Amino acid sequence: MTTKSCPFCSLPQERILGQNAHALWIRDGFPVSPGHSLVIPKRHVGSFFETSAAERTALLDLLDQAQAAAVAELRPHGANIGINDGAAAGQTVPHLHIHLIPRFAGDQADPRGGVRWVIPDKADYWSSRD
Repeated sequence: MTTKSCPFCSLPQERILGQNAHALWIRDGFPVSPGHSLVIPKRHVGSFFETSAAERTALLDLLDQAQAAAVAELRPHGANIGINDGAAAGQTVPHLHIHLIPRFAGDQADPRGGVRWVIPDKADYWSSRD
């Protein structure tokens, strides 16, 4: 994939809600909850582990801004933060992006396990301990 065909390298300016020297944040085009945001490096890079220290700092600064905006607007009760890093992890756009998914009391009957549910058979480790 070239950067010309990458959806994150050619974002319309009106989608960008915040940015700094190395990163930007937008609302997800296919949100799983109200306020679902993506924090994206400006440089076309596929993996979190390929980012520089400056890029990581910039990404986390914008993650804080996106969370503050979600709290101000929506008052979520929690959040999931996730990165699908590589095709085996479910990454479908090969440009790093961090998901910020605001969570609300009652949005799932039992939210325990959170991101562990990426491997459903291994997610619930607590039932046998209850």
